[in-house]
Amino acid sequence: MRLRRMIAIGAAAGAVVLATTAAVLPATPVDRPQPFPALTTKALDARYAADSRMIEKAARAASRSGNTSLAQSLDGMRSHQFIDFNPRGPGLAAEVIGNLTTAKRVVILVPGSDTSLTTFDSRGTASPQGGALALAAEAHRLDPGNHLAIIAWLGYNTPSLLSPAVMTSGDAGQGASALRPLVDALARHGYQVSLLCHSYGSVVCGRAAAHLPVTDIAVVGSPGMDVSSVRAMHTTARVWAGRGASDWIKNVPHVQFLGLGFGQDPMDPAFGARIFAAGSGGHSSYFKPGGISLRNLAYIALGDPAAVTR
Repeated sequence: MRLRRMIAIGAAAGAVVLATTAAVLPATPVDRPQPFPALTTKALDARYAADSRMIEKAARAASRSGNTSLAQSLDGMRSHQFIDFNPRGPGLAAEVIGNLTTAKRVVILVPGSDTSLTTFDSRGTASPQGGALALAAEAHRLDPGNHLAIIAWLGYNTPSLLSPAVMTSGDAGQGASALRPLVDALARHGYQVSLLCHSYGSVVCGRAAAHLPVTDIAVVGSPGMDVSSVRAMHTTARVWAGRGASDWIKNVPHVQFLGLGFGQDPMDPAFGARIFAAGSGGHSSYFKPGGISLRNLAYIALGDPAAVTR
């Protein structure tokens, strides 16, 4: 335990100079998301078909360039429902699990570092697509008649885990700017919206939270949310936090210094979040089927806070 903490602190200290430089430079701009379509079967089917064609074209381009991993990932995405897709750079994508025309609740999964089109569905339940599918299956198990849709959202350029940017909030700020319009559009259409945010994605959610029309914000494996407390988030949402007993993120120093770090640990009682049981798993285990973490996340997504176990 002491060795892991020393390694974490040493790595953070070694990144200070580079990280603070990254903090004051603007992050790489990202493309704007596609306009939100009308929530009719015809309009959604047209969007899904158009994005499927874009994915197919991007897969062919990746194959021609010799990027086998990306080509394989894109091939696996072609038959799914994407409400947004952009192949430029590391790529942007938003996949819909379920039926938006009949849903009453929508949960958005916000991923963390090292997530791109190449890893969108290649890491099992640790990938946005795999996590969303596992969540949908668990929600159906708990409530077969639910009216829930899930969006696996890769709407920002996530930082590399080994880059200085992962210790600053520059990419998170851009992610928050992209997340807010999606949430606002869904809320305007009458959905109850919640956010499930993993790792660096919890920084995105913390930056986006102020006055956002969501019912719940749940973070797992969080390094901090770039805010000092739930009160400082200026949200009426229920704010939840969970962490697996084997998650290495607990050894990351919860500090903010010269643009480095994300402040208070959401698991700290002083932060004010509702703590929920997340089991014994590690940083990539939160959506693993059969685990207490997935069950509690599903209850949060379903809007059933009383069923969440502490």
